[in-house]
Amino acid sequence: MPDAPEYLTQEKYNELAKELDTLRTVKRKEVAESLEYAKSLGDLSENAEYQEARELQANIEDRIKKLEAMLQSAVIMKMHHTESVNIGSTVTLTKEGAKEPVSYKIVGSEEADLSKRKLSINSPLGQALVGKRKGEHLVAKTPGGNVNYQVIQIE
Repeated sequence: MPDAPEYLTQEKYNELAKELDTLRTVKRKEVAESLEYAKSLGDLSENAEYQEARELQANIEDRIKKLEAMLQSAVIMKMHHTESVNIGSTVTLTKEGAKEPVSYKIVGSEEADLSKRKLSINSPLGQALVGKRKGEHLVAKTPGGNVNYQVIQIE
């Protein structure tokens, strides 16, 4: 079963590739050294240092696998101006009942960060926005109920 594409900016792709390289080269070596030290302490069945090092090793290997899969399926987003909302768009919208409009950059799940106004394309609002044009109304189905919005601008 092929993985769904992971939409990333070039900066995020580079950041994840650097993390992967560090995990493969530096962190694996550090864990191997910790395991060797813990083994030298004796009985492994009651050796907390050994158990902790094994757990850290498993976590690092899991992260490496996740990053490899993510980078392999990555689609680099190009920031562009279009007539309709899509990944890479910056969209300004108003929420029904709100006084001020809000802008979001539509990004992949790995980059989503609402504090930086980066909205995942896989979020309820992100999914509702895809394909919408300036002036259109939309309804986002959220856990708290339906929320109405209007698209003000697309960049």
